[in-house]
Amino acid sequence: MKRIICWALGLGFVLVVAASIGLHHWVNTQWHKPMAIKENVTFSVKSGDSVARVAHTFQANGWFAYPRLVILYMRLHQPQATIKTGNYNIRPPVSMVDILTQLIEGHVIQHSVTFIEGKTIQDAIKALHNKPGIIKTLSPNDHQAILSAIGASKHYTHSEGLIYPDTYYFEDGMSDVDILKKAHQRTEQILTQAWQARDTSLPYRNAYEVLIMASIIEKETAVASEREQIAGVFVNRLRKGIRLQTDPTVIYGMGDSYQGNIRKRDLLKPTPYNTYVIPALPPTPIALATEASIHAALNPLLNDKLYFVGKGDGTHYFSSTLQEHNKAVTKYQLNRRDDYRSSPKSP
Repeated sequence: MKRIICWALGLGFVLVVAASIGLHHWVNTQWHKPMAIKENVTFSVKSGDSVARVAHTFQANGWFAYPRLVILYMRLHQPQATIKTGNYNIRPPVSMVDILTQLIEGHVIQHSVTFIEGKTIQDAIKALHNKPGIIKTLSPNDHQAILSAIGASKHYTHSEGLIYPDTYYFEDGMSDVDILKKAHQRTEQILTQAWQARDTSLPYRNAYEVLIMASIIEKETAVASEREQIAGVFVNRLRKGIRLQTDPTVIYGMGDSYQGNIRKRDLLKPTPYNTYVIPALPPTPIALATEASIHAALNPLLNDKLYFVGKGDGTHYFSSTLQEHNKAVTKYQLNRRDDYRSSPKSP
């Protein structure tokens, strides 16, 4: 009798072990086999969604037939983990464990927007508003609302030039303010560090004037090697009390009335930005400026150059005297080459 009992117990143990192995193999197969998803889909996890809700959604979509396994897996293997809200791009072939990893690690869909150097903050906000998934809260022309939203210092009265030109990444459901705050903080960090290391003999009263100068440099040249020389011309003019006479500031002051050409009356018309009229820097930046232009504004190439004119290939001719400058204007502007361009050819 004892032998029969021992035999029965042994057989039962073997059966239990075999069943456990079989069950483990079945569960493992369910976890790792491709789900019934035939094409790329976007799956949304909303705020407050539980693992159980997500698992039953998978079942309702016909992707995974065993929602209880999902709940059990999370309890046994990821008891402290949570699934992150957001939109997810699910690309087949994909297994249940792949999707759970994606949800736990928060690999949500990301978009990107590029704020281009030399463009205005209005251009940047319009580009941002054209992107999918962004929540629009700001008007591109409401400078006071923009200043308040990005947390700009109270001594700023205008939002132009206060965000850094670069590529920024964001998730669905982020607001325009979220992106602009990052871009503003980037500009403030770069400008503050550059200002602290400045040559105190330069004719800037504060870091904001450096940003104004950098924005002008950004508009005047697309050639990296010319930035310091452009800065040197403008610094020389400021020191000598000569008006900057830079066309991009005139254009900025003209606003929507600028239609591609500057006429003589435009150069004579007083605006806060017309540097043919005002004897100093304009009151605000005129564009988004890069770190390279900020660096140039604080590290000008100082020689005797007071003038420059476009040569028609994207570069400029620099002159020390008005007589030399007038000859250059005749050569490069009045007798323009057929393939004249203001920017260099793209490599």
